[in-house]
Amino acid sequence: MAAISTLRNLGPATESAFLRAGISTAEELRALGADRAYARLLDAGERPHFIAYYVLHMAIQDRPWTDCQGEEKAGLRRRFDALKSRHAAPADAAIESALDALGVGRRR
Repeated sequence: MAAISTLRNLGPATESAFLRAGISTAEELRALGADRAYARLLDAGERPHFIAYYVLHMAIQDRPWTDCQGEEKAGLRRRFDALKSRHAAPADAAIESALDALGVGRRR
């Protein structure tokens, strides 16, 4: 079984986060797929971060993270936003709601 950090683009910090989420090998990560694995990270309390999400997609495909561009990146952004709305910690959702009420939002 290979360590998560053996995947392109993923290092020790990402590996530690996945270990806290109960995912311990590169094979398990690939079997889950990027969306399910990222949802597990969010459920384990990791803060949502779009770059980490698309880097994960590229890592599972063994592609450089800089390959993610254009419509592919826009599509991943939509998927990330949907995952975040279902799995992000309530505190983050409260911040988003407060910013929306003020008429400002996080930059996208």
